Amino acid sequence: MIELNIPGSELLTLEHLVLDVNGTLAVDGQLFEGIARKINALKDRLEIHLLTADTHGYQTLIDQQLNLQAVRVTPGNEAEQKATFVRKLGRKKVIAIGQGANDAGMLKAAAISICIFSPEGIAVETILAADIIMPDIYTAFELFDHPLRIVATLRK
Repeated sequence: MIELNIPGSELLTLEHLVLDVNGTLAVDGQLFEGIARKINALKDRLEIHLLTADTHGYQTLIDQQLNLQAVRVTPGNEAEQKATFVRKLGRKKVIAIGQGANDAGMLKAAAISICIFSPEGIAVETILAADIIMPDIYTAFELFDHPLRIVATLRK
């Protein structure tokens, strides 16, 4: 759990981290270097959820590498499927990270949302849906070790 007291906003008690996979944690179906270690380091503070369309067909391997079970969205209205997943967890308890167009809905639905720059590209609508823009997934993960950076960015 991560508590954030952001001036100008309500106190947030974050319990879930919802992550897109392709473009966010992986490119061309291959995890970015060191991502498994980063995710494992967060498991004591947040429940980790992976959402994917499994574009490259490597999700079973990625699940094994991360010791997690991704939820696969089906083709058609993927952004809404991801947003519905976040809402079911409880919007005020979720921080979400993504970069593709089908991530925009989950970013809008989450209490805190982060869009990262990716070698795969970044959808403009996802940038506009995010609370915070980060240069990469590694820098985004650093926010969890330094949550006052989130407060400093989002205070009003």
